[in-house]
Amino acid sequence: MKKMLFALLIAALLAVWFSFDLGQTLTLDNFLARKAELEAYVAKNFFPSLLLFSALYAASFALALPIGAVLTLAGGALFGLGWGVVSVSFASSIGSLLAFLAARYLLRDWVKQRFAQRMQSIDDGVQRDGAFYLFTLRLVPIFPPALINLVMGLTSMRGWTFYWVSQLGMLAGTIVYVNAGTALGKVSAGEPILTPGLIAAFVLLGVFPLLARRFADFVRARKVYAPFKKPRQFDANMLVIGAGSGGLVSAYIAAQVGASVTLVEREKMGGDCLNTGCVPSKTLLRSAKIAHYIRRADEFGLKAAEPQTDFTAVMQRVRDAIAAIEPHDSVERYTSLGVDCVQGNATLVSPWAVQVDGREITARNIVIATGGRPRMLSIEGADQIPLFNSDTIWELREQPGHLLVIGAGPIGCELAQAFARLGSKVTILSHGEQVLAREDCEVGDYVRQRLAGEGISFAMQHDIKRFENNHGQCRVIADHAGEARHIEFSHALMAVGRQANTERIGLEQLGVETGRGGTVPVDDFLRTKFPNVYAVGDVAGPYQFTHTASHQAWYAAVNGLFGSFKRFRVDYSVIPWATFTDPEVAHVGLNEREANKQGINYEVTRYDLSDLDRAIADGEAAGFVKVLTPPGKDKILGATIVGYHAGEMLNEFIATMKRGGKLGDILGTIHIYPTLGEANKFVAGEWRKARKPEKLLAIVRRFFAWQRS
Repeated sequence: MKKMLFALLIAALLAVWFSFDLGQTLTLDNFLARKAELEAYVAKNFFPSLLLFSALYAASFALALPIGAVLTLAGGALFGLGWGVVSVSFASSIGSLLAFLAARYLLRDWVKQRFAQRMQSIDDGVQRDGAFYLFTLRLVPIFPPALINLVMGLTSMRGWTFYWVSQLGMLAGTIVYVNAGTALGKVSAGEPILTPGLIAAFVLLGVFPLLARRFADFVRARKVYAPFKKPRQFDANMLVIGAGSGGLVSAYIAAQVGASVTLVEREKMGGDCLNTGCVPSKTLLRSAKIAHYIRRADEFGLKAAEPQTDFTAVMQRVRDAIAAIEPHDSVERYTSLGVDCVQGNATLVSPWAVQVDGREITARNIVIATGGRPRMLSIEGADQIPLFNSDTIWELREQPGHLLVIGAGPIGCELAQAFARLGSKVTILSHGEQVLAREDCEVGDYVRQRLAGEGISFAMQHDIKRFENNHGQCRVIADHAGEARHIEFSHALMAVGRQANTERIGLEQLGVETGRGGTVPVDDFLRTKFPNVYAVGDVAGPYQFTHTASHQAWYAAVNGLFGSFKRFRVDYSVIPWATFTDPEVAHVGLNEREANKQGINYEVTRYDLSDLDRAIADGEAAGFVKVLTPPGKDKILGATIVGYHAGEMLNEFIATMKRGGKLGDILGTIHIYPTLGEANKFVAGEWRKARKPEKLLAIVRRFFAWQRS
């Protein structure tokens, strides 16, 4: 009852304020109109006026009234810089404390009871770093002060800590604002209001947020770097850990601009993309597609046959492709570019130094690009069966008789189709209910139907309980809707996602915590908690693609080398990806699943590739192009293509979205005939056709009829 009465009192005060529109009397225009009158009153009643002003200011902060800026300027104008700063500083802190205590009294118990587990982790963070973060928020007011008072009141922060940190954090801003008010107060009636002093004061107001942010960055850096000793000189400008796509691009850019750069790799240059990922998988998919074409030869007027797979030769072709591309990522090439390539295990020992097998290397900036690895589920009996992942599957020398693929994501679907086309029996087992769960339902269903049509079996919504191996006869026991299912197989491939490689590289010693999947938290500039230590690729997320690692690498390299002059926020506005099944699935921007999740209104325009001349000529007339646009507009929110060479076709949408173009731009672009790219123009035409100006066309038809008469 006491809390209810207190809440009603606050509500009544706010109701009086808004009902009588008291805010209209406390505007800058009204103050300037009555400035002379108020100055005369203050001159006769200085300290009573100062106390009354302080009480009003504190009340405005306590009730979150939007008049703080006007009162601050008025305080400087009426009481001068000294007394104005004293009054505003203490009144704002006291008012904030009152709001803080009110929020704690009214809401903390309820919030703590309802969100107990989450609040405990928040309170732990507040106990550890709350004062510092509150100081930063007060110094650089990113969020409204009223919101800060409310949120902090819900935490376990002590009232005294909240008060003195608020007073200290708001002091610099208070001085700047009161100084502007003081300059305003010196303007006499009839004089030009834009005096040099007033202009200078307001210029200071404009640059203060930038200066405050720089100071906050300085304080934050001093705090995180305090336990470490910075070297007086460095071995390199930049040190990169990991020679995958992210690390190679970072090193390449640094070397090209003349920086001294060291690249450390513990295994093979090129990372998983070259050695166990993109290159070997796409090579295998190509061999599998040729086998599929042999089976389909009669569709092209040739004699069809069942291909005879030489699995050893297929895997040798995979190794040959890797060997042919290896020189692009080799130590020799990067050494010739000016990169110091070091082989060994790198361990961070400070924000500026790593140890590589006992040798310490220092650098002004460090880029962590250690990549990722396949995630492995802990399942009973897994050590008793031939179990592979996307890294180790390339060790196979004999073709699996029956491959069990665990996971229905991009990697699982691609490799399942490849092995099936090469002659293996394949079963896909998944905990989820949809193939390619990140795509729209119709996309996942379409791909599943195509894979099933090639003989692949599916066991969806199955939870694995254990593996068994009875004298070489392997089987999995899984639960499906409460019923035990047994599936026999010869080999198993686990394809259930990826895990960042962040263990044993020294992050724990530096106090860098990892998040979901082992990723390292980074800011918009890809900086870790240490402003000179960056993370890119699978280590940073949120997209674990080779091309996004390269994209991030540019930002990390440029921000690391030139960040003291200009920093660039990483741009994730147009991120494409593709799944190289047959048909391929390519995607950029929003799909329907993501748009619905984000509450974004959209329209769908679709074009079926069964009507495309080139697709018909190539015997690949299956699939579709789907584009999302805002209602009534042709701005491209996202595009999904399912079909033959969808990854190549998507590039036009990527480029158009990147430059802010629309479907109308694609429609107005000449496309070569006959090409698959014409589908992009035709889907734009479908959008235009659905929005024909029927009333105008009716008038035009009558005009043509009149011409014929």
